[in-house]
Amino acid sequence: MTELITALAVLFVTAGAFLLVANHFSLSPVPFYILAGLVAGTFLDQPELIELAQWGIAFLVFVFGFTVDFKSLQAVIRDSEAAAVTQLIIVAPVAFAVATIYGFDTLNAVYFSVAATLSSTIVGAGLLEHEIRDNLVHGRLASSVHFFDDLLAIGLILVLSAEAYTTTQVTSKIGFGVLFLIAALLVYRHIFPLLVRLAGDSDELVMMGSISILIGFLAGAELAGLSMVVGAFAAGISIRSDDASTIGVLNGIESIKDFFVAIFFVTVGALVSVPDLEVFIVAATLTALVLFVNPFVIMLSFVYEGYDARTAFLASSTLNQVSELSLVIAIQAALAGAISETLFEAIILAAAITMILTSVARRHEETVYSTFVEGLFAGRLTRKIDERSDVDEGLEDHVVIIGYGRQGRRVVETCERLGREYVVIENDPVLWDDMRAECRNYVLGDAMSSYPWEKAHVEDATLVMSTVDHRPVSKSVLEVDTPAEVILRASTSEVARDLLSGGAGYVSVPNILASDQLATVVQSTLDGDRSLDQIREEHLDQFETLERYGFGSRVGDD
Repeated sequence: MTELITALAVLFVTAGAFLLVANHFSLSPVPFYILAGLVAGTFLDQPELIELAQWGIAFLVFVFGFTVDFKSLQAVIRDSEAAAVTQLIIVAPVAFAVATIYGFDTLNAVYFSVAATLSSTIVGAGLLEHEIRDNLVHGRLASSVHFFDDLLAIGLILVLSAEAYTTTQVTSKIGFGVLFLIAALLVYRHIFPLLVRLAGDSDELVMMGSISILIGFLAGAELAGLSMVVGAFAAGISIRSDDASTIGVLNGIESIKDFFVAIFFVTVGALVSVPDLEVFIVAATLTALVLFVNPFVIMLSFVYEGYDARTAFLASSTLNQVSELSLVIAIQAALAGAISETLFEAIILAAAITMILTSVARRHEETVYSTFVEGLFAGRLTRKIDERSDVDEGLEDHVVIIGYGRQGRRVVETCERLGREYVVIENDPVLWDDMRAECRNYVLGDAMSSYPWEKAHVEDATLVMSTVDHRPVSKSVLEVDTPAEVILRASTSEVARDLLSGGAGYVSVPNILASDQLATVVQSTLDGDRSLDQIREEHLDQFETLERYGFGSRVGDD
């Protein structure tokens, strides 16, 4: 116990020093956590580091399970199925063949393939936090692939944790895993709601009950001979995250999550050792597969599904790091003596390299796209846009609307009520059928590319209205050569001022508009212009309209 506390102290003191540097220069903390680990690793022994890494990953998997939204599961699988399956059937066999060429036996080749194929939810979701929260298309796609990868990894952990790869052993592990899943669903359905009712309004009691459920599942996993990660995942999905009563739990878990994120990344860096030539070659090969082959295959799959090249690239560019669950599998194999020391060190080194490079490369995505990717799909992109767009040739004096989410539909309704022509530009194929059925003119394409604007006849438009709260999109709209007035959207007044200075005629800031709307309602009520019953009926009509279009229960869908 003393050794563990000492290890934690060394890790956090070192991480704190490096984090000060990252904070001073406003840089991503991930590379600095790993660099701190490289320093701290010189003072710590591997057994303590492996134990810390397992606990860190277990809690993060618990958080992943907690955030699984069963209501949106069907849509998530629909978005990711083709790309994730393509990734699995192409990248995994290629990686397996490469490992075999390097002389690894079948089991070690499987470990190599897993590391090359699965991507990190912690890194990817962290980089796309804003995009996922705002339900942008590439954020949703990347998140759905992460979800598929994590479920696959949990299954692999069950199979690969068998002491001997006999039918009995493997079946036993899978059977225990299924029992844990059933138990988790029973707790989710019956026990956790009872806990919430008994706790009343006390977030502290609900939080303590949630942690107790986690400890119970971890103890069960230990008794069943399963990885603690399996128990943590089951505990996560047993706690409801789709209810207002769990907001306190969510806030508490998010606070603890930062602690374990730091442990995870610092221990990854600390586990890195100075590689010999063989380890370096294997790690370099694994890094190349993860950084280039894996995201390229996923990008092609998304393009084939109908997504534009930019969206496909942005989604795949955050799927190019070794998964934390691949590290769990490697660590379990190392503890059981089932993985070669060369491969174990190579996986750890490749994980550290890919996690650092992904965080750094995030700042240069647009340059990489315009330099290397855009030209590959130029002809195909215009053909796809032509096939999936419908715009009258003689259109002029019209409104160009960016985005066909909640606000976009309201703007379309307004244009139709006023008898004004319009064109909708949207890059989400999921909304294509809705646009075909509901819009007079539409373009299915990326507003950050030039061709969709040509297709929308923006040179003859009188107004361009963007409903997308994403600064790069807003900047691209301002760069379009058009005499039309421009209305944009922003999340903060600071961004709004910047966009107004850049040429926007008006910028919608939802928080400010909500305050203005509330003030108008209060004034109308006090002045007697409208009764609260009238306001209530109008409000109910608005909510019914949102539910009819499928937006009433979707957070962050614009």
